[in-house]
Amino acid sequence: MITILIIDDEEMICEFIEAYLNREGYKTISVHDGNKAIDIIDNNKIDLIILDRMLPDISGEHICEYVRKSYEIPVIIITSKTEEEDRIEGFNLGCDDYICKPFNPMEMVLRVKALIRRCGINKHDTVNFKNGLQIDKLKRIVKVNGCKVELTKTEYEIILLLASNPGKIYTRDQILKLAIKESYEKLDRAVDNHIKNIRKKIEKELGDSKIIKTVYGVGYKFEE
Repeated sequence: MITILIIDDEEMICEFIEAYLNREGYKTISVHDGNKAIDIIDNNKIDLIILDRMLPDISGEHICEYVRKSYEIPVIIITSKTEEEDRIEGFNLGCDDYICKPFNPMEMVLRVKALIRRCGINKHDTVNFKNGLQIDKLKRIVKVNGCKVELTKTEYEIILLLASNPGKIYTRDQILKLAIKESYEKLDRAVDNHIKNIRKKIEKELGDSKIIKTVYGVGYKFEE
């Protein structure tokens, strides 16, 4: 699974970007200061970086230069600096793309996908879990121990969202926004019903394994 590091001191922006990238099946890590970001880059396999140019401790420019000297990781700079000379300076620093704030989240996703293709990052279309669950993102198929599980479009979107970040808790509202497209299903109870159906279809094939855990008063999370 492709891992994307998001570096921005505004937590809401990180959560915003994470939500849309998780929906597309990417694993995300968010950090809000430059020194911690460098530590994560040095100690984790990062496939792509989304970097805010203005950080409270060290500048985004410094991080971009550091990455360019030591790694072959593509970098997208996001910034409120919108002048042409600012964009030129960003590319001179070694970034691969440059997005001005505010930005459309779907544009961000498309730019990420384009950069992944352009840089030849190996994207695994099939994700396998230790408990026998398999998600083929290209064919939109879910299997358990090699046997296909018939899911509705919405059920597939929900399991993909949860499985993209094991252990992360998604509220019902987040699931409604990120995985449920049909307006007539935009109700909290719809989420509960879909989770119930997914459990019936998938967990019965896994025996005692429970892949979707209810976090009471909050929402749901995926567990391997």
